[in-house]
This record gives sequence, structure tokens and C-alpha cells, in this order.
Amino acid sequence: MVTAKKTTKAPAKVAPVKRSIPKVVPKKNESNVDKVVDLIKWVDNPFKLFTVILLSFLFFAGYFAWDSRQVILQAITNSSHQTELKDTPSLMQVALAVQRDLEAETITVHKANLSVNSRTNIFALNSKGHDKTMDGVNSSLFNKDPQRNQSIIAMLSGEVSCDKLVVTGKNSDWEEKQGVKYVCRGGIPPQMGEFEGYISVGFKDVPEDPTEIKTRINLATTEMSK
Repeated sequence: MVTAKKTTKAPAKVAPVKRSIPKVVPKKNESNVDKVVDLIKWVDNPFKLFTVILLSFLFFAGYFAWDSRQVILQAITNSSHQTELKDTPSLMQVALAVQRDLEAETITVHKANLSVNSRTNIFALNSKGHDKTMDGVNSSLFNKDPQRNQSIIAMLSGEVSCDKLVVTGKNSDWEEKQGVKYVCRGGIPPQMGEFEGYISVGFKDVPEDPTEIKTRINLATTEMSK
């Protein structure tokens, strides 16, 4: 008796199931106002506020190099912790001496606040003496002008910055009206990373030897800090 062989069929191949990955569709209804609100919610301390302000100026002016971040952060960290400006009469005495020694047309002394990107004019001197109309004038440190921003960075780095006057606000407009065409600025105190304010010295003509001016301003800014 012949027994029939049982044949086993190979299991049918099942094609793998492709799982579809859901696509992330951006919200079309997210307006600029929503983005601004989210940004405001993120800014919950003065440091973040300064960061937003600084980045805004970077976007418009396009000046600052990435390497400048350490200089700015160090100055913010050291601000109001190591040095302070002297009282106004003492500052005035030093400023008058600088004006006399350098035969400068104007002198302005500013109190700076890096955390909120502001400067306040303590006093301004012209050929007639103290111009009280400029006392307490408040404006920003960094703005859209590359030359102005470059000058601030130079002072944060411990340098005296000298350049032709560019009118960017009330202070520089006042200097121009006094006949100033060239300014030199030095941070108070002059050490790198320590920045409580600065002195701006205005001249009618471009000096022949800026080195002498920078040395005298460095001496003055040292005297102006406690």
C-alpha cells in the first residue's frame, strides 16, 4: 500500500506594513503678535532683557563680532561690584582739568548701566562752563550706529576710542552745536571689563597726536573712579 506524501505549503510572504510618519505642520495662524508675546514671557529678568536689546541692535547694525560677548558679559558681571564713580564735584574738578590740559571744546561725563543698556549724562562742559541743560539726559548705550557701538566695545576692552563725531542723539547733537568734529571717549575706570561710565572729550579739529590725548584721558578716568 502506497502512502501519499503530504506536502506542506511555504507560508505566504507578507509585505511589511509601512507606517506613515505624521508630518509636523506649522501653525498657520501663529501671528507676529503671538511671537512677541512668547518673547515677552521669556524675558523674566534684566539679563535676558539686555540680551534681547543687544541682539536687536546686532540685527540692525551688524557690527559686533561673536568674540565681543565675553567682554560685554564680564562688564555686566563686574558692574557695581568693584568700582563706583566719584561724587559729581570731584568728577567736575577732573573734567575741568582735562578740558584745560587738552584745550578741548566740550567734556561730557556719563553714568552707564549695561544691564538695561542706558547712559545718563551727569554733566556737560563747553567753552562757557557747565551747561545745565544737559544734566540728566538719558539715552541708550548701544544703538543702530556701528561707530557708536564700536566705541562702546573699545571702552569695555579698556581702550580710549577716538573718531570723527557722528550725530546719533541729543548728546552728540549738542556736541556738534558746540563746533565739535572729533571726539575721544574713555571708560571709567579704564580697566578692561570694569565699566561704570565714561568721559567724552570733544575737539573742533582732528588732533595731530591722539596718543597724548588717550594718555591724558586714561589718567582722568582713573581719578574719576573710587
